[in-house]
Amino acid sequence: MILYCDTSALIKLLILEPQSDLMQAVCSRAEAIAVGRITWSEAMAGLARRQREDPASGDDLDQARQHLTLAWQSFTIVEVSQKLVETAGRFADAFSLRASDSVQLAAAHELQAITDVPVTFACFDRRLYQAAQLLQLAVLP
Repeated sequence: MILYCDTSALIKLLILEPQSDLMQAVCSRAEAIAVGRITWSEAMAGLARRQREDPASGDDLDQARQHLTLAWQSFTIVEVSQKLVETAGRFADAFSLRASDSVQLAAAHELQAITDVPVTFACFDRRLYQAAQLLQLAVLP
């Protein structure tokens, strides 16, 4: 199984949050971890926001950034292409998704279409989760 992590799922692998243990367990069983190319900037922005909100967490967030930098090399990266953003635009309209969520969903959907290995989509947004189910992606949690 390939585990496709949207940014909310990936963050749970970088810092301790509710359901981080679930993400760690599923990652240990996955053949590969996949992310969209945009996940890098989304994750870095999310970590920076956390640091602004809680300056005392700086050391933990620096470790999270280092972990992301090292782990990134091992991820399967889904590139953002014109075809992918056109699909994302259709998904944004059809499922009332935010722009970045629709790109994440389109990336997971594209990955499932090009591989024989089952893809499980990990996200922690109710609307995105429901959209993935409607597209018949296996979803986590």
